[in-house]
Amino acid sequence: MQHVIVVVMLLALPAAASRAQAPASSTGNQAANEARERLAKETAADYADMQRQLGITAMRPGPSGNPSAPNAANSDEAKANPFTDIPDILATKGGSRVTTAAAWTRRRTELLEDFSREVYGRVPRDVPRVTWREVRRVSMTVAGHPVLGRELIGHVDNRHAPAITVDITLMLVTPAAAPKAVPLVIMFRGGGLPGDPPPALPPGFRPPTPQPGDDPPGTEQLIAAGWGYAFLNPSSVQADNGAGLTRGIIGLTNRGERRNPEDWGSLRAWAWGASRALDHLATDPSIDASRVAIEGVSRYGKAALVTMAFDTRFAMGLIASSGAGGAKLIRRTFGEAIENLTGSGEYHWFAGRYLIYGAAAPAGVTKAPVDLPVDSHSLIALCAPRRVFISHGIPEKGDAHWIDQRGAWMASLAAQPAWRLLGAKDLGVTEPWRTAPMPAVNQSLLDGDLAWRQHDGGHTDAPNWKHFIAWASSERRRDVQTNAGR
Repeated sequence: MQHVIVVVMLLALPAAASRAQAPASSTGNQAANEARERLAKETAADYADMQRQLGITAMRPGPSGNPSAPNAANSDEAKANPFTDIPDILATKGGSRVTTAAAWTRRRTELLEDFSREVYGRVPRDVPRVTWREVRRVSMTVAGHPVLGRELIGHVDNRHAPAITVDITLMLVTPAAAPKAVPLVIMFRGGGLPGDPPPALPPGFRPPTPQPGDDPPGTEQLIAAGWGYAFLNPSSVQADNGAGLTRGIIGLTNRGERRNPEDWGSLRAWAWGASRALDHLATDPSIDASRVAIEGVSRYGKAALVTMAFDTRFAMGLIASSGAGGAKLIRRTFGEAIENLTGSGEYHWFAGRYLIYGAAAPAGVTKAPVDLPVDSHSLIALCAPRRVFISHGIPEKGDAHWIDQRGAWMASLAAQPAWRLLGAKDLGVTEPWRTAPMPAVNQSLLDGDLAWRQHDGGHTDAPNWKHFIAWASSERRRDVQTNAGR
């Protein structure tokens, strides 16, 4: 073997010399391509292993998000609702009606179990402890307001798997001279403190160009309103790919081994990271821990909704363009489908067991979306009676039909009974969830604890920040029943 290696190296010398003279960007691109290939191979191996564990021999292909593709996802509303009904959130598995807050607490436990087993996976009982430390503290101004910026690292105890390190990154910015503890929004995103260089963007990604008349960034609006904010970097908790499932917090708890079918996926892991951030923020006297919100867009909108559902300490959520696996009804045949979620590019977000709902064979294993004991309305309902703001843009500006805004609208309506039962205010819509028309674009339904607004922008929540802040800052006296748990 050594002789072969020497020959190959000698033959490759001219090419190597040529590469040495190539621009650094060329070398960097090659390294990036090699890294992507490596991730793809590791992901494929992990995906195949989970199918093997479940006895799956073939998966159903998902539709394409390209409207011109032969297998384009459906965007015809007339074909979108092949199902006859959705699971009743106010009926227990034993068939009893849920009519009291105490009964809802029991029903809530059933729903959490269904989501843990069938969809998002279970958080292990023995997840190691997180120890937080401040690594940087700076004073600065944001939009003319003095603030304190802190960079925090949450180190997860890895003594039982020292080869795997998980250091959760949290960038915290709070008003410097607030007269009392401030409310705060944890945002699922990378990024630094004000004034830091912007984070590197994926190849080909271009952020939206600010236009005249655009609102200030949400972070500036929050500080101006007397709020704080924190950037929680999801990838510091768990990678956004299947290859990373043997690393990150999931890999650490499994000591580098692959998942079992009911183990947690990345969405639940990111939510766990947000809960650990809240653990620490609750010890900070400058922050009102009873008024902490969670925010996310797209896949991080899914994670924000999962966070709200499983951890009742979060008082509010801004759930933006979350799509399938988030706020849209997965039973709908419109836009992204369950076959996309269970494909090799997204399966890692979920429990391995979720793959059976996208399986094609064998017959004894496969299930369909209608076989799920829950749907997105159940997930939204788990947030009651707390405040949830469902946000979308419009397809014409980039919040594509793939997201299925109407599917999220239907789910929000179907979740209303949970707010009513617990004495909180819902959307105020009385028409049936199947047929109630969506509000016009830019029409706000913000009078309740469950809120809806579709802005006229794209795949972002930027145009809704000012509406969220006003809605979340309002005080309502109401007789609300609360739930404990996390």
